[in-house]
Amino acid sequence: MSMARKQESKRREEDREKTAAERLLEIFEVLPGLYSEKHLFPLMPDDDAFVHRLLERLVDRKVLQKETIDGTVAYWEAWVYLAILLVPLMLILVLLLVNDPELLERRMRTKERAARQTLIVILGMVCYVFVFFVPGFDRRFGWSHVPVAVVAAADVVVLFGYGLFAAVLRENSYASRVVEVQTGQRVVTTGPYAIVRHPMYLGVLIMFLATPVALGSWWALIPTLPLVAVLVARIRSEEQLLAAGLKGYEEYTHLTRYRLIPGVW
Repeated sequence: MSMARKQESKRREEDREKTAAERLLEIFEVLPGLYSEKHLFPLMPDDDAFVHRLLERLVDRKVLQKETIDGTVAYWEAWVYLAILLVPLMLILVLLLVNDPELLERRMRTKERAARQTLIVILGMVCYVFVFFVPGFDRRFGWSHVPVAVVAAADVVVLFGYGLFAAVLRENSYASRVVEVQTGQRVVTTGPYAIVRHPMYLGVLIMFLATPVALGSWWALIPTLPLVAVLVARIRSEEQLLAAGLKGYEEYTHLTRYRLIPGVW
C-alpha cells in the first residue's frame, strides 16, 4: 500500500471515530468565517448558498470528507416530515389564492423595514438551517437512535403546530411575514389571539422544537434552543411597533396577558 493510501486510510478511520459533539463543534467553528463574507450574505443568508458554502468549508478544513456528504433517499423520517409540511402547505396556498390573495402577498414579503428585525431574521435563519442540517449528519453517522413511536409523536406535534399556524391565517388577514403596521389593520382578539398575543410564533416554536425528533435526531435539538431567544427578541421589537402604531393594541395587551406561552410569558 502506498504512503498516500495509508494516510488516506488513517484519516478516514479518525473521521469515523469522532464523536457527535466533536463534529458539531468543528461545524460551528466554521460559521464566523462564513458570515464575514458580506458579498455572500448582504442582508440575509440564502439557504442554498449558505449550505453549499458551509459544506465546501467543512471539506476544505477536513472536518468532513467529500464522499461523506453524498446523500441518500433511505431516510423515511425525512420523507414523512416532508409530507407533513408540503401537503398542508399546498392546501393553504390554494385556499389563499382563491379566498385571500392579499394575505398571500403579505406572507411573501421578505424585506424588513427595521435593521434590528433584519438581524433577528438572519439569526433565525441560522437556527433553521442547522435544525435541518444536523439531522442529515446525525443520520449519516448514526449518532442518535430515536424510537419509531417517539418520531411519530413528534410528527403529530409538528402537525399541531402547523394547524395553529393555519388557524392564525384564518383569523388574521393582516398576518404579514414582516413586522409592519398596515393601512386599515385592526387588532384581532378572537380565536388563538384570545389565548396569546403571538400565536403564529407559538405555532412556529412548536413545529421547530419537534422537528429534530421528527427527523430522528437528538443532537439537532441544540440549535433549536437559540430559536427561543430569537423569537423573544422579535416579539419584543414587534410589540413596540404595534403599541405605537396600531390603534387598540395597548388595550389588547391588558386583555390577553401572555405573549407567547400561556401562563409563562
